[in-house]
Amino acid sequence: MNEQVIDALKHVRYKVLTDSKDLENLYRLRYKCYRAGRSIAENELGIMTDAFDETANCVHVAVEMDGEILASVRLHLMSKLSFTSPTLEVFPEILDNLTRGQTILDATRFVINPAARKKRVPLHFLVLRIPFLATMFYDIDLALAPVRAEHTAFYQRYLGYELAMGPRSYPGLRKPIQLLTAEVREQRAAVLARTPVFGPVNEIPQSDIAFPDLSEVYAASKYGSFKTA
Repeated sequence: MNEQVIDALKHVRYKVLTDSKDLENLYRLRYKCYRAGRSIAENELGIMTDAFDETANCVHVAVEMDGEILASVRLHLMSKLSFTSPTLEVFPEILDNLTRGQTILDATRFVINPAARKKRVPLHFLVLRIPFLATMFYDIDLALAPVRAEHTAFYQRYLGYELAMGPRSYPGLRKPIQLLTAEVREQRAAVLARTPVFGPVNEIPQSDIAFPDLSEVYAASKYGSFKTA
């Protein structure tokens, strides 16, 4: 699998989305993906967005090929400077980690264009590189993965996540979501030993991600940061 992902990295690029047109295209892709999975109700606008898309501690990252967004994920960075996160609304128990001084990455709205699956590109791995690299760049202590039950095994096998809380209703979604968490400092070495491509791939420059500086709303962990982009 590592070789397949390495080959795919040569043909895609990662883009942090800030332009309004790009974001609208992203919201339309989300709607298409969630409707395909019958996870949301139909709406006339054909977009899927919420107030969390515009918070100061939010970062949208997409995977592009030939100028087209094939997949994306939304990140929220939490620290003593910002407790804003969609998953915190559903699983408020994680607030205890923040009050103890931990930094948290909340990755949500993981979508892959259904038509892109025909390209046989390992998009799941390409997208999951995004939060993994973000935990390194922003020096995160705890990573969250609010996912449906059928996705649990993948996160456990490849990223070392553990089930933290059982299924709950998630705003706007028809299907319940459970919470997986990973103590990323403890898991990083094992993850990279098993799947090195999740980390930096120096021989492929476009595999880096230009994560933005969020120092005004995010205070990094005291342990120092890793350069990944």
